[in-house]
Amino acid sequence: MTESLTRRLSSLRRPALILRAARIGVSEYRRERDLKRLLKAQSAPGPREALSALLHEEEKLETTRREGDCSYSVAAHVDLLIALLAEARLATALRA
Repeated sequence: MTESLTRRLSSLRRPALILRAARIGVSEYRRERDLKRLLKAQSAPGPREALSALLHEEEKLETTRREGDCSYSVAAHVDLLIALLAEARLATALRA
């Protein structure tokens, strides 16, 4: 994982309930199924590319949440955070 991605991940500050739900959901994460759905891709990219794309999408959702936009979906936000946590673990494991 690059230093930039690591820094961006470690600087995430989100409501505790959303993060708790995401941590619980990580055990149900299936990379091939979930990553393609979340990124609207034909195939799952590598962990670094996936992390970068997921961070970009999560930042957009976080902005929507903070602005109080009625299109915000907490379920979609939790799904993205689940994928972020799982992909970060995968990237760390591959680096070790």
